Amino acid sequence: MKRPLIAAVTAFLAALFLLGTAAGPALAHDSLKSSDPAKGSTVKTVEKVKLEFSASVRMPFVIVRGADGAQHQAGSAETDGPVVRQALKDTLPDGTYTIAYRVVSSDGHPIEGEIPFTVKGAPKAETQSPATETPAAQTSETAAAQPAATQSPAPSAAPAGSSAPAAATQEAGGSSATFPVWLVVVVGALAGIGVGFLISMRKKRP
Repeated sequence: MKRPLIAAVTAFLAALFLLGTAAGPALAHDSLKSSDPAKGSTVKTVEKVKLEFSASVRMPFVIVRGADGAQHQAGSAETDGPVVRQALKDTLPDGTYTIAYRVVSSDGHPIEGEIPFTVKGAPKAETQSPATETPAAQTSETAAAQPAATQSPAPSAAPAGSSAPAAATQEAGGSSATFPVWLVVVVGALAGIGVGFLISMRKKRP
C-alpha cells in the first residue's frame, strides 16, 4: 500500500512541476531591454530616442518632456519589431528630461514606464551666421577707414598750400620794405654831400 501511495504522490508533484515550467514562459510578459539615452544617464546631445524591448511590440506612444513640462517629440513613434524610435523637434538644450512610453507587447499586455536623463554640454545655437557677420564687420571697418582717408590729406595739404603763399608774400613784403630804406639812405647821403659841397664853395668865395 505504501509503494503505490508514494508513487502517486511523486507523479502528482512531477505533474505540478511540469505544469509550472510550461506556464512560466506563457505568463512572462515582454519588457524593456535598453534605451538610448539610458536611464539616469548624462549626455551631450540627443537627436532621437530609441527603445528596445524583449519582443516585438505595437501601438507605441512616446513623449519627451523637460523639467518645465514642455514636450520635444516630433510626430509619432515608429516601430521596427522590438525597437521603437521617436524623433525630436530639435537638439535638446541643457536640462533634465523624462521619456514616458507605452506600448502593447506581443501577448497583448501593455508596457509603460519612464526614463529620466540629463543633457549637459549641448552646443548653443548661433543667432547669426559668419556669412552675415562678415559684411557687417567689413562695412564698419570701411566706414571707419573712409573718414580717416578723407580727412588725413586735408591738414597736410592746407599748411603746404598756405605756407608757400605766406612765404612768398613775406619775401615780397620784405624786399619792397627794404628797397625804399636803402633808397632813402642813398638819397640822404647824396643830399648831405651836395649841401657840404655848396657850403664849401660859398666859403671859398671872396
